[in-house]
Amino acid sequence: MKRSLLLLLLTLLVAVIASLHLGVHVYGPATVWSTFASGGDSMHDIIIRTLRLPRTLNAVLTGAALSLSGLFMQAVTRNPLAEPGLLGVNAGAAFAVAGGLALFGALSITSIGVLAIAGALAAAALVFGLSGALGPETGPTGILLVGVTVAAMLAALTQLILLLDETALETLLFWLSGGFADRPLPLLWIGGGALLIAVAGAAFLAPSIDALRLDDHSASGIGVNVVRTRLVALTLAAVLSAGAVAMSGPVTFIGLIAPHIARRLTAKRPGFAALAVLTMLTGAIIAVFADILARLIVAPGEAPIGAVLAFVGVPFLIHLLRAKRLREVGV
Repeated sequence: MKRSLLLLLLTLLVAVIASLHLGVHVYGPATVWSTFASGGDSMHDIIIRTLRLPRTLNAVLTGAALSLSGLFMQAVTRNPLAEPGLLGVNAGAAFAVAGGLALFGALSITSIGVLAIAGALAAAALVFGLSGALGPETGPTGILLVGVTVAAMLAALTQLILLLDETALETLLFWLSGGFADRPLPLLWIGGGALLIAVAGAAFLAPSIDALRLDDHSASGIGVNVVRTRLVALTLAAVLSAGAVAMSGPVTFIGLIAPHIARRLTAKRPGFAALAVLTMLTGAIIAVFADILARLIVAPGEAPIGAVLAFVGVPFLIHLLRAKRLREVGV
């Protein structure tokens, strides 16, 4: 555990340093150091301090938030495929922001955050309510199918709003594509606040979530309120996803990939609290490296962050589905 933690911290440090150096213009260590040491106002100082540093911080916070959100969902649903993007939470937050902009015009930063959180919570309630109504006979992938359906419906409604409202289209088109660049810095306070609340919640819920590794009856037998634990955990997952959407727009696959990678970094099966720390660091690393690739692979342009993550996320999802199928047939 300690070795994995140290490895992830060092990797994240390398990723952050690389993010400050790499881009359309590659700067040497001396240039980056002088930017922060002297506080100058030359072109490279402006690029590093006002463009690359904020987007790097955005990537770290978004990656940590989405990965912890995915871990919450996977743990309390016992579904390794659970992820905020695949379960419609991101789409719900985006739909709420687009609808609010179309109805009320210009939105403040606080309003964007509130609408994103409300939309994420509503989408989460809808997905888990529908999957619960279908009953356990739908199997462990039932919630995923419901989530994908709800996400597709909300995405279609969001596109309809943007087609009917040109102002909303111009304002939100770049934001809805997902990314860490050119985002208002105050939004980081919203995402950072959601992350702090969720980390505190993870520490508080960790013993109960560890008990959910048993079946519900056994967990209830040792004093765990299963329904309340699931409700609180899923609410925290939705708040995390909403904060991430407010900062960076809809970003998928990090919440799916990071928890699985974190689990494989330790030989022993860690408790939820320790796994949450490893997962957040893993998600932050994935987000920062994905952001670096987005700048470089089509330079001097910039690739959508969603496309970069899909190159890893889609094969990873297929691998998980195939592995799960093989386990079910006993291969």
